[in-house]
Amino acid sequence: MLGIIGKKVGMTSVFSEEGKNIPCTVIEAGPCVVTQIRTEDKDGYTATQIAFDDVSEKNSLKSAKGHFQKAGTNVKRKVVEFRQWEGDHAVGDSIAVDIFEEGQFVDVVGTSKGKGFQGVVKRHGFAGVGDATHGQHNRLRAPGSIGACSTPSRVFKGMRMAGRMGGERVKMINLQVVKVLVDKNVVLVKGAVPGPKGSYVIIEK
Repeated sequence: MLGIIGKKVGMTSVFSEEGKNIPCTVIEAGPCVVTQIRTEDKDGYTATQIAFDDVSEKNSLKSAKGHFQKAGTNVKRKVVEFRQWEGDHAVGDSIAVDIFEEGQFVDVVGTSKGKGFQGVVKRHGFAGVGDATHGQHNRLRAPGSIGACSTPSRVFKGMRMAGRMGGERVKMINLQVVKVLVDKNVVLVKGAVPGPKGSYVIIEK
């Protein structure tokens, strides 16, 4: 597995050769820097650490400056480790969008938008009562019964109820790369990617 860190710019659409309008997510990806190589002897596991997006000097901690100085780069804002890394990269190497090809399929990991505390209709797609007549006063978006009475005398775990929604790590698999703009460090991926504009995402081959 080989990947890169990116930032979601927004959405657009492009036309295919057949004339179809394809909705795409624009991701500014890289260039990322390899900042550390984890080894079994020293760290207890093997991984490759890459970093993306510069941070100003005054907003950087001394410990962070020392860590990134070993890789010969500026302090970065986003750091990600890949356990199963393909290819032989050394500390300080740069990884750009040219690792992707148009037409190939990738997985994109992001954090979904937080929706706050939501009811069962928005959170789980409940239909509600659907009929305001026959004595239904304020039950249109209510969850309904959540279990039996004396047996089992409790609510089962995993019951779909109201609660916090969104703000979770989401992985979209098999999204097709529509365009790779190497000169602008931009990748266009077919379909939607979780998270708001400006959020960090991880693109995995």
